[in-house]
Amino acid sequence: MMKIKHAAEERHVLTVLVDNEAGILAKIAGLFTARGYNIDSLTVADITDNHDVSRITIVTHGPPAVIDQIRAQLDRLVPVHKVIDLTEVGPHVERELALIKVAGKGENRVEALRIADLFRAKVVDTSTSSFIFELTGTPDKIDSFIALMRELGLVEVGRTGIVGMTRGGQPA
Repeated sequence: MMKIKHAAEERHVLTVLVDNEAGILAKIAGLFTARGYNIDSLTVADITDNHDVSRITIVTHGPPAVIDQIRAQLDRLVPVHKVIDLTEVGPHVERELALIKVAGKGENRVEALRIADLFRAKVVDTSTSSFIFELTGTPDKIDSFIALMRELGLVEVGRTGIVGMTRGGQPA
């Protein structure tokens, strides 16, 4: 039996500048859902003083042809001003914020604090039996921290999703 070779899937970070209006997020999510594309991460925030424009950051993956199709379809939506594929634009910065709750006493508690210090995680809440750490960084950094905390008493994780921006003095 012969295996069909599929084009390699690539991870892409897309930023979409849109009018800040009701229903735009549903339109974008619907575009992905209708075509069977997956959204790995999604963040949205108002970015202007007058609250007219929002920036949506979407992390998705697929073969290059699918990514091109996603960009083209996003560009066609009426309230979309600009679609930028940070992955293709070049050097960019990606960050994510996570809150990580860890329960532990004794040595596990000491070890959790030691590891948190190495990762530059900030303690934002504490009790005699648990901590909540705040950690900002790349998704890989956050994944590594969570994996280590799993062994020490991980209770709960909340993640914001990725935000990204091109490097340099000019907007993308």
